[in-house]
Amino acid sequence: MSASAPHVSVAARQSDLSSLFSPWVPRTLYEMLQAAAETFPDRPYLITDARTWTYRQMADWSASLAGGLIATGIRPGEHIALVMANYPAFAALKFAIAAVGAVAVPVNILNRRDELAYVLRQSRAVMLVTMDRFRDLDYLTMLDEVAPGWEADGGGVALPDLRAVAVFRAEGDGRAGATGFDDLAGDPFAGLQGDPGAPADIIYTSGTTGSPKGVLLTHDMLLRAAFGSAYARAFEDGRRIHFSLPMNHVYGYVEGLLAALFVGGAVVPHMKFDPRETLRTIERHRVTDLLLIPTMTLAVLDALADTPVDASSLRGMLSSGGRTPPGLWERILDTFEGIEITTGYGMSECTASTTVTRPDDPTDRLKTTNGRLRDVGPAGDPAIGNRIVDYRVVDPKSGMVLAPGEVGELMARGPGVTAGYFDKPEATAEAFDADGWLHTGDLGQIDVDGYLTLVGRVKESYRCGGEQVTPSEIEDVLMVHPAVLQAHVAPVPDDRMGEVGVAFIVTRAGHALEPQALIDWCAARLARFKVPRHILAITADEVPLTASGRPRKFLLSRMAVERLGLS
Repeated sequence: MSASAPHVSVAARQSDLSSLFSPWVPRTLYEMLQAAAETFPDRPYLITDARTWTYRQMADWSASLAGGLIATGIRPGEHIALVMANYPAFAALKFAIAAVGAVAVPVNILNRRDELAYVLRQSRAVMLVTMDRFRDLDYLTMLDEVAPGWEADGGGVALPDLRAVAVFRAEGDGRAGATGFDDLAGDPFAGLQGDPGAPADIIYTSGTTGSPKGVLLTHDMLLRAAFGSAYARAFEDGRRIHFSLPMNHVYGYVEGLLAALFVGGAVVPHMKFDPRETLRTIERHRVTDLLLIPTMTLAVLDALADTPVDASSLRGMLSSGGRTPPGLWERILDTFEGIEITTGYGMSECTASTTVTRPDDPTDRLKTTNGRLRDVGPAGDPAIGNRIVDYRVVDPKSGMVLAPGEVGELMARGPGVTAGYFDKPEATAEAFDADGWLHTGDLGQIDVDGYLTLVGRVKESYRCGGEQVTPSEIEDVLMVHPAVLQAHVAPVPDDRMGEVGVAFIVTRAGHALEPQALIDWCAARLARFKVPRHILAITADEVPLTASGRPRKFLLSRMAVERLGLS
């Protein structure tokens, strides 16, 4: 299947982008939308099957919502929580919140009652805009249980900061007596220039190892990172990006919704991932770029077998955020001839992706690395190679800086790194060393050319009989077995060995799980202490994931303890 390859070189496209935005001018998110609306007023910005919003229409909608927020008493610096899937209203509201100088708190839409209450309370949100229902989640019932009478009284005693709730009718009937989302529309906002250095978002980490923390991100950080996505991946004018990654996380938000602004591009967001619908969307809306995690990428390739589509418009793909199944890159290149594939690495604390392969890198870089430290052109700091995040690798125990190629903990510093976690001074102090470098918690190495390769998580490693075990090494061995589609290894306590590994396996269609065969497979390829003690079946939907697609290993450990009957 042939992809529509760009006729202009990567270097030339980057040069064009650099000339348009050099020198860098700090803006708020709303100011960036307004600037794009002046340049591309009639171009599509957000596309759904039902309707398309142009840049001018989205700017006008956001201005109306901003006026309504002011009318409800929202003041600069106050926090507004959003429980909203990838509806167009999410985008309009995000820019409206930015316009009035408030701070958005996008909440993971999969949160249950206690998790939602925690975020609302910890973030000190004064207003909540929430869907009524989404799939099997009834958010209004959650609110009934947490803060009865919220329709008129806000959060009451349980959530004392919460003054107001507005309900967006998504999959339910709303709530009689409650403020509706449409009631927020007001006189168009015509305010003064905002502060690009002020917080724009508090984005809560889903955490692979613990409780969520609110990452503080400023307007300028977000826009520098978004421009960096467009620059490093060499966006052409009008790039059209499809994704189903949630916009409450930096991946879909920064690499999609915000990055498109810099080239007058469009986003085509979906509420949930469906590989066949992804393919049909490429054809229907002439999509040129996809944002995926590797398991999604694999599903899209598999779906092509029974979903023939015209994908000739597709020219780019970012597949990042999870472990890469063996042979994935070759399959993409064989399927979409001429496509520009990139992969990378990032985290909420560093705003978005901070490493990425170049679109014209050799395939070997895709296979063996998680990208090069990201040069973001005029949006970067010349003192650290035109980047907004710099990295070094240190010994996790001694803190000593390691030489290129050595494995250790990745540490990050730069203008793209958060100043800390909202209202958590102890967690913030623990996250940074004395020189201001952030502990990422990730194990990796950086070669002499600045390419990073992830190895695993510091806290996900465990000791079996006194020997250090990195789960990713076992997962790599398991994933080349013909019956294994996904492998996730986590530790459980063991009286004799201290800890032993449990491998959760998602099997390929047409294969049965044979635990002893997989243990024998590992035993033939790994040292004895690395061989998992237990093999457990799990479906892809049962794997607990962060918003960026990483498995939450501490939850897998809990699941294993329960299923194995361990105390």
